[in-house]
Amino acid sequence: MAGIFGNIQAPTQLSKYTTAGTQGQGLFLFLSNVLKFAAVIAGIVMVVQFVLAGYMYISANGDVKKTEQAWTKIWQAILGLVIIASAFTIAAVVGRLTGLNILNPTIN
Repeated sequence: MAGIFGNIQAPTQLSKYTTAGTQGQGLFLFLSNVLKFAAVIAGIVMVVQFVLAGYMYISANGDVKKTEQAWTKIWQAILGLVIIASAFTIAAVVGRLTGLNILNPTIN
C-alpha cells in the first residue's frame, strides 16, 4: 500500500491468512471467530445453568421460594439460548441481504 509514509507491508507471519487483494477481510474473519467463540461459551454456561437449576429444583423439597428460583434460572438459560440463536440468525440474514458471508468468511 503506497501512501504518505511510503510502502507498508504486512508482517510475513500473516501471509498464510491473506493473499493479494484481500485487504479488509481480516475484520470479517475476526468478527466471525468472536461470534462463534461467544456462542460456544454461552452454550457451556447454559448447560451449567440447567444442571444447577435442576439440582436446585430437586433439592427444594417442596419449598416454593427455592422452586421459583430454580424455574427462574431455567427460564434465564432458555432466554440466553434464544438470544444467541437470534444473533446467528440476524448475522445470516444480514449476510444474505448484503452478500457478505459473515458467519463463514473466506479469504481468497
